[in-house]
Parts: sequence; C-alpha cells; structure tokens
Amino acid sequence: MTQPILELVNLQTHFFTDNGQVPAVDGVTITVNRGEILGIVGESGSGKSVTSLSVMKLIPNPPGKIVGGSIKFKGEDLVQASEKRMKQIRGNEIAMIFQEPMTSLNPVFTIGNQISEAIRLHTKASKAEARKQAIQILNRVGIPRAEQIVDEYPHQLSGGMRQRVMIAMSMACNPELLIADEPTTALDVTIQAQILDLMRKLNEDSGTAIMLITHDLGVVAEMCHRVVVMYAGNIVEEGDVRTILKQPKHPYTIGLLNSIPTMDGKKERLYSIPGNVPTPGSLKAGCRFAPRCEHATDKCRAAMPELLQVGENHRSRCWLNE
Repeated sequence: MTQPILELVNLQTHFFTDNGQVPAVDGVTITVNRGEILGIVGESGSGKSVTSLSVMKLIPNPPGKIVGGSIKFKGEDLVQASEKRMKQIRGNEIAMIFQEPMTSLNPVFTIGNQISEAIRLHTKASKAEARKQAIQILNRVGIPRAEQIVDEYPHQLSGGMRQRVMIAMSMACNPELLIADEPTTALDVTIQAQILDLMRKLNEDSGTAIMLITHDLGVVAEMCHRVVVMYAGNIVEEGDVRTILKQPKHPYTIGLLNSIPTMDGKKERLYSIPGNVPTPGSLKAGCRFAPRCEHATDKCRAAMPELLQVGENHRSRCWLNE
C-alpha cells in the first residue's frame, strides 16, 4: 500500500462576504500518495484552485477561512500549523506553480534573484552558491542561455519561458509535493507538451508527488495516475485515469468527456453541458449537478447523494449508481 503524503479530510473553505457565507470548498476529501500524479478536474468555479490554496494556507483572510476539516502533510495537520511553520514548508517541502506566470513573478527582481531567494531561505547556501544553483536549475528545465537569463527580468521572457522559470523555482529545494495550478493555460501546444514533459521527468527522477489542477482532460489522460472530478465545491467522481476515461459513472464526468472534440466525428456542433456552475451556497438541497442533469429526478433535487463505491478504487456521487 502506497503511503499518502497529503490527506485532505472533509476540507471546508468558506468566504465571508456582504451577501453571506459562501462555501467555495464544501467537504472535500482527497489523498495524494507518494510519487503519484493526481489530477483535479472541473470547470471554472468548481473549487479546484481554492482547494490548492487551502493546502498552502494562502487563502486571503479576510474574506476566506478554512472552517472545518484537516490537511495532513506527512501526518502533520497544516490547518493547526503556525505561519512560521508554513514558511518552512512552502517552497521547501511543498511547492506550487501558479496559474499566471507573469503575475506570479516579481517584475522588479531578476530571474536569478527570485530563484536564489528560495534556495537561500531554506538552505545555508551563500549568495554565490545560490546563483550557481539557480543557473543549474534553469539548465535542467531546458532554458537556453541560462547564464544570461539569471540577470534578466520577467518581462524580457516569453510566456513559455516564464512558466519554465516558475517550474525552476518550484524545483529549487526538491519538494516532496508539487501543486501545479493549470500550468499550461495560455501556452501554445508545443510549449504545453514541453512543460508537461518537464513535470513528468521531475516526477520520475525525483519521486515528487504532483497535484495537477486542470480543466483539460487530454492533459489528465497523458499525465495522471488518478483523477478527482470536482463540481461546485464537491467531489463528484474519483478513480484511476483509465477507469474514469473509459467507464465514467457520473453524468457530469460523462458530459465533460462528450465535450472533447474528436477527429472521426461527423457532428456539426460540439456537445456542451447546458447551464452554468451554480454560485457556491446557492443550492441548499439535493445534488449540485441536478439543475443541469438530463437524468435528474425528484430524489436528486431533494437529497445530496453520498460518494458511493462503484468499482475498484472508483467512487461516484450520483443516485443513479445506487
């Protein structure tokens, strides 16, 4: 049995607004095992990014707050951890690649300066040693002219290069867990493939566990061992990638898979799931997906289904699976 490196148990992250309490993440339980790549999939507004920021304890407070559940990293509950302890963990044991590389990098510091800062913060390396390590890491992630790039600023690099720098920064201290929040968004397909190869190599060479947040099921099929499908702050389906892609049980997962364009189809219009993700907290009873589900019954609108076992290592939150 593979030992979990990260366990989220009944995680609840709410935002307190003028219009009341908004449950952005509402009772999420996720396990990431050592050395595995776990994909978290869902539309915008499903709670994927809030889940990842909760793990790093980077939810802006106010208005956000973790109101329930636990986040256990190597057995230590991060919900109870002090800010001083979190600073030791962030970037060192758990690293994160943020969605927007341009806004995640500081525009007034050089690339080398920003990578060196992470190294010096968590090791006893001198300024010269940290710079040398920064150049080595930039070479590892396939950045040409690494000796010159360390002295350049983020605005001088392309989007793909900046994303590589973000990966280099996350690799600086050889973390045991890497959280990647849509790392290939807004990149062209060739650069996207290179970034994914880079992350796969990091996983294989260093044994780094990766929590990959994406809305692209093609990326999940290529990269992940297991997948969690989120909708409106809940997990609606989870299992190994092959099972989820071949035998999805939840109508939402089926809808996502039907939305993928295929080369052999003769359809004139692509399939799309009707409606939108509901505002968190707007549905007080029943299944969150019921308003958009073509199979919804009165039972679906009245009571929230449990996450039921529907196969080996495969669970689905749907009354149809009873």
